Amino acid sequence: MHRVARVPSKLCGMLLVVGVLVMSAGALVAAGEPSAAAPEKVSLWPEKAPVGDGKFESAKVTLTVYRPPADKATGTALVICPGGGYGGLVTGPEGHGIARWLGEHGIAGMVLEYRLPRGRAFVPLLDAQRAIRTVRARAKEWGVAPNRIGIIGFSAGGHLASTAGTHFDAGDPKADDPIARLSCRPDFVVLVYPVVTMGSKTHGGSRNNLLGRNPTPERVALFSNEKQVTDQTPPMFLAHAKDDGLVPPDNSRDLYEALRAHKVAAEYLELPRGGHGLNGYSGPMWAAWQAGCLEWLAKVKMLGDGGPAAAKPL
Repeated sequence: MHRVARVPSKLCGMLLVVGVLVMSAGALVAAGEPSAAAPEKVSLWPEKAPVGDGKFESAKVTLTVYRPPADKATGTALVICPGGGYGGLVTGPEGHGIARWLGEHGIAGMVLEYRLPRGRAFVPLLDAQRAIRTVRARAKEWGVAPNRIGIIGFSAGGHLASTAGTHFDAGDPKADDPIARLSCRPDFVVLVYPVVTMGSKTHGGSRNNLLGRNPTPERVALFSNEKQVTDQTPPMFLAHAKDDGLVPPDNSRDLYEALRAHKVAAEYLELPRGGHGLNGYSGPMWAAWQAGCLEWLAKVKMLGDGGPAAAKPL
């Protein structure tokens, strides 16, 4: 399935009205609904965290688990990678806010506070891979289907999510750590105004923070994820505004074309406006990617039987 979806301008007002109505309806019935479990913060590296060159360090890397109410749970989970240019983490609107929105639609949201690279390119990826393995290891405990674990990322967090979706392994069956024995391949990937390439169309700050100021051509190619797609790459949903002046929409377009070339299920939602951050995480363009994402998840059978989550933006 490959489709470039565009949001006509005349629908923008309608989407905003739908979002307001859904939020109002949720507020009216909230008092009578079962409440979600309190978020649980988990340490991903209780001992030393790998750096990627055979060395280790002490690091605080956490995954905050938001489980939906039992009567809404679909068994689907998403590891959430906030943006921040690889120099910080926007954990509010691109982290915990997303987790709460996912919970409204029966999806477990897992906010990953990954290490910032400071030129150590593999550090964020190691954290994302560990997060996916951890959710798979604790799937039964958290009410998650081990074959419906995805990853979602925004901006530089989108680069991390797309890296996890193109750089993965089946786990090490000989590892002493049972988590390390499990696959870190996400079952699907959602990217919202993502940085994807480290080439000429990249976001300069993200590239400098990840790779340093003078990376080798080989390292640039390795972390240009449009060049790393294979027929084993998981399905992807992408959303990007045409007027994004910070991260060019070609980041999403080029990745989408690479997915098409390898016959990987993909959908690209090209938004007419909204810039980077889609008007401050609100309004019709923000509602549009959410509605499109939920519809796509149902379409690729990552929401169980679909259920009521099919088209409700935040």
